[in-house]
Amino acid sequence: QVQLLESGGGSVQVGGSLRLSCAASGAPYSSYCMGWFRQAPGMEREGVATIRSDGLTTYAPSVKGRFTISSGRAKNALTLQMNSLKSEDTAMYYCAADWEGGGPEDCTYSEAGNFLDAWGQGTLVTVSS
Repeated sequence: QVQLLESGGGSVQVGGSLRLSCAASGAPYSSYCMGWFRQAPGMEREGVATIRSDGLTTYAPSVKGRFTISSGRAKNALTLQMNSLKSEDTAMYYCAADWEGGGPEDCTYSEAGNFLDAWGQGTLVTVSS
């Protein structure tokens, strides 16, 4: 059974940076798609960024230019570099992944939430002024 474990969350001031990491254990081979999602209190979960096995990345407009998703050095590792953080970035951040493959629109920040089938427990990011 695949398990995803996020780390790197914490508290930071507006304008600061954080780097989130996600490690997958139990995966038989490299993932097809991995992504970061977030959910703020009282809000619906939203896609933040995704990366496909061929390197294609997508970003939500609210984070584009500030966040960078990348594959870690280890197989099925994922990072999210978050710069210029805003108070509205405060949320629980989740890592998710899929190993089965999908259509061209599946591994995008807007659609991947319905497609990825392995999810981590989340790491909390708090941005304060």
